[in-house]
Formats: sequence, C-alpha cells, structure tokens
Amino acid sequence: MKSPMEDRRKHPRVESDEPAYISTSGLSIRCRLLIVSSEGAALEVPDPTFVPSDFQLMTERDRVVRRCRVIWIKKNRVGVAFDQPGAEEDSIVPGSKL
Repeated sequence: MKSPMEDRRKHPRVESDEPAYISTSGLSIRCRLLIVSSEGAALEVPDPTFVPSDFQLMTERDRVVRRCRVIWIKKNRVGVAFDQPGAEEDSIVPGSKL
C-alpha cells in the first residue's frame, strides 16, 4: 500500500549517495546527491545559505551537468528542480562541443 506522499509523486525517485558540485559564477560548493528523479533532486549541503537560487549541478562520477533551481530548503538539505528535466541535449559533459 502506498503512503500519501508516494501517491503525490509524478516521477520515480532513486536514492543515491554520490558526491556532486554546485557551481555558479566560477565558484563551486561540494555537496552530496541523496535522491534524484527525472525532474529534480535532493542534496545535502554544508551550509544552505551559500547555495544560490539558480546554479549548475555536476555529479562527480559521470560529470553530467544540469541547470537547477532551488525549490525547498530544510536544515542542510536542498530540494532542486532541473530546468529542463530529462533533456540529454541540455546536459553538458566536459570536453563536448556546445
């Protein structure tokens, strides 16, 4: 039986525990990718006051970059929405041609 929270979800979530980086204007902050879906993610950050409202998120393992915007903040966790979810052509891989 699904809980009320699961029933509201439009896209399946996948738990993760992967290092990632928040970057904007030449600065970066290390974080952890905790949960991800095709629409967004939940991140654990050292201090959410230093997380900009719009930024790029790069996972350490596969180096995929996604444009994100902050949706919610709870303690040291930040929920983000991907600006163009599931759009592989929007993901920037280092060394690829833009």
